[in-house]
Amino acid sequence: MGVLDAMAGRVAAGSTLGFRPSGNSMVPLIHSRQRVTVAPVDPARVEVGDIVLAKVAGTVYLHLVSAVDATTGRVQISNNRGRVNGWTSRARVYGICVAVDGVPRPRVDGKLRTG
Repeated sequence: MGVLDAMAGRVAAGSTLGFRPSGNSMVPLIHSRQRVTVAPVDPARVEVGDIVLAKVAGTVYLHLVSAVDATTGRVQISNNRGRVNGWTSRARVYGICVAVDGVPRPRVDGKLRTG
């Protein structure tokens, strides 16, 4: 189990976490080792452009929602460089990035899971 798998489990259980993911696939939105804050999300509320913590084909990513298919209840996850990771069910969307280096992300109001 990788670090993001452990983070996904904790966020799915209701924790808001701060951590420093590595990699360059989300530049310029998130640079490698920048501190991100991820909170539990109501997956029915995510929309294109949100940065989410989600599992796609057995791998957990902190990537963009690039499409939403409301009829099937799935979301498409992609990096910020044009690579599509794939489609996943809303049940596998665990959290939403609410801040990067302490700077709040836009459009997160009303999307956090409560309770």
